[in-house]
Amino acid sequence: MATNIDFPKMLPTPLRNRYGLKSGPTFARTTMASGRAKQRPVNKVVPTMVPVTFLLTQEQAQIFEGWFNYEINYGTAWFNCQLDSPMGLRPYECRFTDMYEGPKLRGLRHWEYTAQLEIFERPIITEDWYTNGLQFVQYASIFDLAINQEWPSA
Repeated sequence: MATNIDFPKMLPTPLRNRYGLKSGPTFARTTMASGRAKQRPVNKVVPTMVPVTFLLTQEQAQIFEGWFNYEINYGTAWFNCQLDSPMGLRPYECRFTDMYEGPKLRGLRHWEYTAQLEIFERPIITEDWYTNGLQFVQYASIFDLAINQEWPSA
């Protein structure tokens, strides 16, 4: 699945307050009569839920509500949005799971919106990177410094 609809670039990313990811179940668990349990994988690709809060200026709130109604069909369409995860701050394909709450007035002229987004696919490292590139992932911050600060420019 891919979408060409983007969250408006002039709007900020979600606040860190109450932000977190919750993935859907990847396995089923059955408790046996003996008290032991069996577990088995059932889903490899599961959605991830993300509670988000946006603090917007009056103008940004107008843009957000217009985009919500007219670009993503009253909140029903998938869109790309910059979200943070252990994979980094990058665009994820997501949609609203319900109508957002708000706007709630904060301060003199800021408006707070809260909602839950569903990320289409759980943000995890690919199997190829896990199998063949763990040393690059483990030392990514060192590589970043070496490439961007220590190596002479070409």
